[in-house]
Amino acid sequence: MELQLAIDLVNTEEAIQLVKEVEDHIDIVEIGTPVVINEGLGAVKAMKEAFPNLKVLADLKIMDAAGYEVMKASEAGADMITILGAAEDASIQGAVDEAKKQNKKILVDMIAVKDIESRAKELDELGVDYICVHTGYDLQAAGKNSFEDLKAIKRVVKNAKTAVAGGIKLETINEVVEAQPDLVIVGGGITGQDDKKGTAAKIQELIKQN
Repeated sequence: MELQLAIDLVNTEEAIQLVKEVEDHIDIVEIGTPVVINEGLGAVKAMKEAFPNLKVLADLKIMDAAGYEVMKASEAGADMITILGAAEDASIQGAVDEAKKQNKKILVDMIAVKDIESRAKELDELGVDYICVHTGYDLQAAGKNSFEDLKAIKRVVKNAKTAVAGGIKLETINEVVEAQPDLVIVGGGITGQDDKKGTAAKIQELIKQN
């Protein structure tokens, strides 16, 4: 089980400072969609150069022109790139093909997908690397979480790894770990804490016990 740190609301310089605090306790650093929108793929490049030993995920949430966007993110140094599960199969296939060519990984974000189980099955057959159940920021406020969705995709997925994101924090990590995803994605649960390093260390410890 790996731990991914999602960085969303800072600039590149602040993001690098943040990762310096917690780098010993995370496996993957995510350059979140807001950072990509504000700073471009330069943020991905800067992060990979600053932390060559960490995997870097570019959260592009691709919806179209997937091969091209995966290629550009790969050139910037991304090890993993996200595409939306709601995208056309042709786009998913384009992303997977380009990622294989570049020796990168594709993570599919299932945000807003209505029939999680059947779509996960289709995505698995298309050869994606990770399928991520994601309670979006706008739904977290309504008290929704991703654990049931995670169990649903674990029932049907044969090859892809599973990931979970959305509002995960130290207080809820045990519930997450019980559901046994391959990848746990934490954002504000670490970045919003006073003791970022200590929180990341505790979350990592609980994840690695499984």
